[in-house]
Amino acid sequence: MKIIELKETITASNDRDAAALREELRQNHTLLINLMASPGAGKTTLLDRTIRDLKNDYRIGVIEADIDSDVDARKLEQLGVKAVQAHTNGMCHMDAGMTRTALNELGFEEPDLIFLENVGNLICPAEFDTGAGRNVMILSVPEGDDKPLKYPLMFTTSDVLLITKIDTMSVFDFDPELCAERARKLNPSIRIFLLSAKTGEGMEAWEEWLRGEADKWRG
Repeated sequence: MKIIELKETITASNDRDAAALREELRQNHTLLINLMASPGAGKTTLLDRTIRDLKNDYRIGVIEADIDSDVDARKLEQLGVKAVQAHTNGMCHMDAGMTRTALNELGFEEPDLIFLENVGNLICPAEFDTGAGRNVMILSVPEGDDKPLKYPLMFTTSDVLLITKIDTMSVFDFDPELCAERARKLNPSIRIFLLSAKTGEGMEAWEEWLRGEADKWRG
């Protein structure tokens, strides 16, 4: 009897597709940011504020990935950027093929910067390369500082960790230094920003990094 490891086959095929898509985006001078987080971490709120701050300097597109609904895409479209809603039909993640389909609908020849708001969870999105130029993980203070211990792959695959909702730090038992230490044990090169999309604290540093990356890809 022969045993076939289907997950390895699927992920290997996806990795090839993702590499091809990433190169295509690079040739087009378009930076795709893959935003990953738990439900309720504040992805859309952060994206809303980031878009408001950057939309005069960059042509921005948004892909909203959800199992169902289009409420987030409609909200962000009101900011004057083009947004498409990607329904995953029960899938807990986006992969390279799904991302390409959404990008084709969005029309990725035009934007300088595209945000993919991935499906909300800390497991599946970390396992599938979307073809993004950079992976960004959002961890909100109310979720706790032990997440690197529970979901190591997410921290390992992310280029940036955004610790959000820092305006609630006095309410929740969250140690940012301990969280950062745990994250860097998994990924020494990870960039970490503490911010609040509600108050604006820390947004400048995150957006400065984002501008720098977008400008590199824009050439």
